[in-house]
Amino acid sequence: MKLRILAVGKAGGKAKAEAMLVEEYRQRLTWPLTVQEVEEKRPLPPAALKKREGELLLTALAAGHKGGRQVVVVLDERGKSLGSRDFAARIRAWRDEGAAEIAFLIGGADGHDPAVREKADLLLSLGAMTWPHQLVRVLLSEQLYRAQQILAGHPYHRD
Repeated sequence: MKLRILAVGKAGGKAKAEAMLVEEYRQRLTWPLTVQEVEEKRPLPPAALKKREGELLLTALAAGHKGGRQVVVVLDERGKSLGSRDFAARIRAWRDEGAAEIAFLIGGADGHDPAVREKADLLLSLGAMTWPHQLVRVLLSEQLYRAQQILAGHPYHRD
C-alpha cells in the first residue's frame, strides 16, 4: 500500500525545518510515502483561488494514481477527529480491504473547494485548532508513522 500527501503550497524557505521532519518520518515508514505540492502563483480572489487549488489537487490526485483502489482523505477542520488508535484502525481496514493507495489532501489557507470535499472517503480533522499548513504535513507524517507502529504492536505509542 502506498501513501501520498498532496498539499497546496511549497515547502522551503522558512519551512525547511518542517520539511526535514516530514522527511524523517517518510524514511521511518515501511509504506512508501510521497509528498507532492501544487501551487497557483497567480494572484486570484479567494473564491477563485480555492477553486483553482481544488482543481490542482484533483488533477494531481488522478495523475499520480497507478491503479487499484484509491482512498482519499481530505484534511478539513469540519472533518472527523480521530484518536491515534482509531486512525490506525482505519488505515488497517483500508489496507485489509485491498487499498492500493491512501492519498491525503491538504488545502490552502481558505480550505478546500467543495469538489475536493466531495471526493473524500474521509474528511479528517486534526483538531479544533488552526495549524500552519507546513506543520500539518509534519503532524500527518508523524501520525502515519504512529499508525504503522500501533499496527505492528510496537511500543512507540503509549496509552
